[in-house]
Amino acid sequence: MEVDANQTVATIATTLPGAAALFRRHGISFCCGGSDSIASAAEAAGLSSEVLVGELQGLVAAASAEAPDGTIDLIHHLRTRYHDTHRAELISLIPLAAKIERVHGDHPDAPIGLVNLLERIQSDLHSHMHREELMLFPLMERGDHQALSRSIEQMRYEHDVEAQHLAELEHVTGGFHLPEGACNSWRALYTGAKKFADDLVQHMHLENEVLFSRFTGETA
Repeated sequence: MEVDANQTVATIATTLPGAAALFRRHGISFCCGGSDSIASAAEAAGLSSEVLVGELQGLVAAASAEAPDGTIDLIHHLRTRYHDTHRAELISLIPLAAKIERVHGDHPDAPIGLVNLLERIQSDLHSHMHREELMLFPLMERGDHQALSRSIEQMRYEHDVEAQHLAELEHVTGGFHLPEGACNSWRALYTGAKKFADDLVQHMHLENEVLFSRFTGETA
């Protein structure tokens, strides 16, 4: 994966692990300013675009470091570290978001619409991960390259949809910024939602850039 200054902030934030946190540290928004190029965002933040691209490129190598060498081991890692974790976390995040919307709905910083968004993410991911586990991963474990091309293309398209959801999640929560005096439930919600978002970016990166590349002949 190569980062260049013409790519948009939102694209990098939702596909490169660690990029969202880096942008936040520099005061760069990828929800409201997500359509800005990295070069434009760097200039607005008083940074050199070369420096910002260099920092982002430094994240690329680290992003794939956790990937096991063996394909079967990588698939097992994706199932247990990400698929199972996403399912469990969404089950707890959705009622917590509902509580915050119900109790603090009149607060100007309340994440109105977060429940609906998380439910959409849950529905999409349930279908996506189920098809990976039922069809895609078994084909990969058997090394059946010929049958994989269309399935991988579809999975990558669905990852793009989830990237859009991640940008929406950043927007609804205001970059997971807690208002002064936020209750413990609100804090737990944003801590959990940010961790979920970071995990999902890492998950999709490992599939797009590492696992899928092993079957498409691309350079990981």
